[in-house]
Formats: sequence, C-alpha cells, structure tokens
Amino acid sequence: MARWWRPVLLVTLVAAGSAVLLVTGWPTVEGVRATTASAGWAAPVLFTLLFVGFTLVPAPATVMGIAAGVLFGLPVGLATTMTAVAVGSLIGFVLSRTLGREVVAGIGGARIRRLDARLRRGGLWAVAGGRLLPVIPFPVLSYACGLTAIRLRDYLAGSVLGVAPSAVAFVTIGAYGGDPASVPFVAAVAGLVLLTGAALVAGRRRRRRTEPGAAPPVPVG
Repeated sequence: MARWWRPVLLVTLVAAGSAVLLVTGWPTVEGVRATTASAGWAAPVLFTLLFVGFTLVPAPATVMGIAAGVLFGLPVGLATTMTAVAVGSLIGFVLSRTLGREVVAGIGGARIRRLDARLRRGGLWAVAGGRLLPVIPFPVLSYACGLTAIRLRDYLAGSVLGVAPSAVAFVTIGAYGGDPASVPFVAAVAGLVLLTGAALVAGRRRRRRTEPGAAPPVPVG
C-alpha cells in the first residue's frame, strides 16, 4: 500500500489544478492580454509561464496559441508557444514518471510489457501522431506517456514535432486575425480544417477497432 501514495499525489495535483481553473474560469484572449499587459518587457516570459500551467490541466490551450499571436505576432508568439509546449510536456511527463511509473511497472501484465516494448521502439512517432491529431487531450497524453517506458528524448521530440503544425496555425490566426482575407490567415484556417478532419477520421477508425464484435481485417493475397 505504501507505493500507492505517489499516484494518489499525482491525481490530487491534477485535480487541484483543474479545480483552480474551474473556480477562476476558462481563459480568454482578452483575459490573457490583461494579465500580461503590465509585465512590460517580461510579458513573453509571464505568458509562457501561464501557458505552461494550462498544458498541465484540461484547459483550452488553443486559446493561448491564438493569444500568443495577438499579443506578440508570429515569430515571438510561435517561440513562446513552442517553449511552453516543450516545458509543459516535460513537467507533465516527469511528474507522471516519478509518481506513477513504479506502480504501473509493478502491476506488470503481458499487455503492458508489449506496450512498453512498442513505445521503446517507435515512441517518437507514436507521440507525434498523438499530438498532431488532437484525439487525446494534451495533458492526458503527457501523463499517460510518463507511465510507460518511452524514452524521454523520444517523447519530447515527438511532442514538439506533433504540436508544431497546429501551433503555427493558431498563432498565425491570432497574428493575422485583423486581416482575415490575408494569405497567412486563410492558409492557417485551411490547415486547421485538414487537421480536424484527420482527427475525426482517426477517432472513428479507433472506435471501430475497439467496438465489441468488430469483424477482423480480411487478409489480402
């Protein structure tokens, strides 16, 4: 029983962060602007710290990406967004690995061993796919990966690669929102439509694979 205090602490921390978010309300672009406006030259740093916090709880991080573009423009906004993504991914992973991995490894089981082996081999691309198609909420994937045997470098690289396309799109929308007929804005919206469509297709295929009584694939040849 002594080893269970760590996962209980992890769940408590996430629940506490979620409760604070519910009490203070969901972030808005105007709210983020008001929070960072008085920070002066340190505004990007303060914004990045706020963004990191939102990556650790079930918050609409897309709002922060758009806010980054509104506040800082495309280059600085994208830099702050990707920095927050990398730092938030790292913190979520380390918390989960430190507080929960030992219990999961102790449970054992053939399925967990197969999953660990698969993630050791191709963890980078598995994480990149999970981040690219937002079927799984950002913090959920961070904590779930920390419970597995995936290598930290593969996890971080996959997170950055997977988030980059949507981050570019959201920051661009924020930066060029005042000119919705501009080429960057239209391209960003089109990219998001493609990503959303791909996520819907991926989610539908996943549900079909997990439905009870689903027919096995028919061999070809």
